[in-house]
Amino acid sequence: MAISLNHTIVPSRDKKESAAFFARVFGVAQAAPMGPFAPVAVNDTLTFDFTDADTFEPHHYAFHVADAEFDAIFGRVIAEGIPYGSGPFSSEDGQLNDRNGGRGVYFRDPNGHLLELLTRP
Repeated sequence: MAISLNHTIVPSRDKKESAAFFARVFGVAQAAPMGPFAPVAVNDTLTFDFTDADTFEPHHYAFHVADAEFDAIFGRVIAEGIPYGSGPFSSEDGQLNDRNGGRGVYFRDPNGHLLELLTRP
């Protein structure tokens, strides 16, 4: 059996708000609350379990997506007025990148986590 990531805990200031933001922007479903978590099904095999935390370091989460998914997610980023950029240290330059012949973009969630979309690994 291949190793695959099943879930990860994502610290946030408000787990419900954070889960709703992620689900809305990525166009995925929120799951029913589970214990202290507000889960969001990222895909068929991965769940982000948002949890409340008073303090935490921002994390980086990168998502390989198809071109159509990129267009849909990036469209929602634009519609919500979320600053975006071309790199991890230029996440608000208003540009996309074209690494490996694809498209990529970085933006932050309300907790400061850096989210990355890329169409070519």
